[in-house]
Amino acid sequence: MTLHGQVALVTGAGRGIGKAIAMKLASEGVNVGLVARTAADLNAVAAQLKEAYGVRTHTVAADISNRREVEQAVQQTTEALGPIDILINNAGAAKFGTVLDMDPADWEQILRVNVLGTYYVTRAVLPDMVRRNTGSIVNVSSTAGQRGAATTSAYSAAKFGVIGFSESLMQEVRKHNIRVTTLTPSTVNTEMATTLGLKIGPQDRMLQPEDVADLVWSILNLPQRVFVNQAGIWTTNPA
Repeated sequence: MTLHGQVALVTGAGRGIGKAIAMKLASEGVNVGLVARTAADLNAVAAQLKEAYGVRTHTVAADISNRREVEQAVQQTTEALGPIDILINNAGAAKFGTVLDMDPADWEQILRVNVLGTYYVTRAVLPDMVRRNTGSIVNVSSTAGQRGAATTSAYSAAKFGVIGFSESLMQEVRKHNIRVTTLTPSTVNTEMATTLGLKIGPQDRMLQPEDVADLVWSILNLPQRVFVNQAGIWTTNPA
C-alpha cells in the first residue's frame, strides 16, 4: 500500500500537532490541504512543504466552528488538489476553569470548535469518500476525553464528544471501506499546552508533535482490511 500522491486535509495545520502531521504526510509524498484560522501560519507551513518535499499544497484560512466556512474550505481544497483521501480532524480549542468560574460563552465555544468543528469537516468530506468507497479519517481527541478532572469540564465534555462521534461514525462507514481512528494523546509539548499552563517537561521526557505524526503515519499505512479504532499515546519516561 502506498499513500504517495494521495490528498490529505489537515485541520489546525498552522502549528503544533497539525503542522507535524502535515509535514510527515508531505515527506512521504502526500499532497496536503491545510486549514486553520491564521493565514500567515498556513502560508509558512505550505512554503516549508513545497521547498522540502515538492508536494502540492492548498491553504484555506477558516473557522471550523462555522459550517459555511468549512464547506467552502473543503470545496476549494478539492478543486485545487483533487478528491480527499485522508482527513485529519486535529483543530481544537481548550480553556480550563471550574464550572462556575468559566464564562458560558467560552464553555460553548470549546464545544463548537472541538465537536461541531469535527462534525462539520467530516460531513463535508464524507460524501465523496462514500462515493469512491475509500478513505481514512483520524480524529484527535485526548486523554481528557476518557476521564474528567476538576477544571476540565468543557474540554473533557468536548473530547468525550469527539470519541462518541468517532465511534458512531466508524460503525456507519465501515461498509464503505472507510477507516475511522480516534487518537487520545496525553499532554503534548505544543504552544497551546504551554499557554494553558500544563506541565512541560524536558524534550526527552514528554510527547512531541512529531511523535503523534509518526503514529498517524503508522495507522494510515496499515493494510486496507485493518484499522485501529482508538489509539492512546503516552510518554514512556514521564518527568
